[in-house]
Amino acid sequence: MKSHLRRRAENKIMTGLMFLFAILTIIPLISIFAFVITKGVTSINLDFFTHLPKPVGEPGGGMANAIVGTLLLVSLACLWAIPVGILAGVYMVEFAGPRIASTIRFTADVLSGIPSIVIGVFAYSLMVLPMRSFSTISGAFALGFMLIPTVLRTTEEMIKLVPQTLREGALALGISRFKTTIHIVLSTTLPGIITGTLLGVARIAGETAPLLFTAFGNRVWSTNLFEPIAALPLQIFVYAISPFEDWQRQAWAGALVLIMMVFVLSVVSRSATKRKYSFS
Repeated sequence: MKSHLRRRAENKIMTGLMFLFAILTIIPLISIFAFVITKGVTSINLDFFTHLPKPVGEPGGGMANAIVGTLLLVSLACLWAIPVGILAGVYMVEFAGPRIASTIRFTADVLSGIPSIVIGVFAYSLMVLPMRSFSTISGAFALGFMLIPTVLRTTEEMIKLVPQTLREGALALGISRFKTTIHIVLSTTLPGIITGTLLGVARIAGETAPLLFTAFGNRVWSTNLFEPIAALPLQIFVYAISPFEDWQRQAWAGALVLIMMVFVLSVVSRSATKRKYSFS
């Protein structure tokens, strides 16, 4: 009887501790959201989304160019990094030998652990210096390098969940290995791949360090891929360290917009996992 009561007490204590740690995990997120909303909501208006930044010392203006720049940079990064990551993941699981797959996996893990500022310096040396100009494509190049490991590892883990019997059944029906991979394996794992990809996109959308060395930023409208371009993280950085109160308020507004963009991507990625599959 005493042993049973002791186990029940230990169970309640451990359950309470886990609940406490779960709350402690959520508190920082809630605190960040509340603080950014409190600081930034007062500066959110239509002008913020439609107007360019005002000259130094003048109140008002907005971050329309930075919002468009962020969307353009992230879109271009996804345009080349997502296909590379998915195809590399498929090759690693479906076609590569154990030694090659292990090398690719190790390389992706190392790349994901490289500090973003180092990737920025790498992109600066590889693209900015030869072109002799900061540019949109160099910024997208740097962000893409940060996205590839996430897409690759997500693709690998999702494909590993597909039972071998599905592949064998397709091959037994005369379907080629390539078509089996595309129409059965990839289509089955697509929701999981989308989830990991969107989480990776949410990460690169808020990166500042690589863009300091590549996109550089500006205060005008620019969609030229070979010229500097504004981005929300860059604009927030510049405004936050400025001595002007109006710029500091707009920095908080930009932070609010950026965090909401990341939040929306996270919600969409979670929604993509609602589709259920039965592999048995």
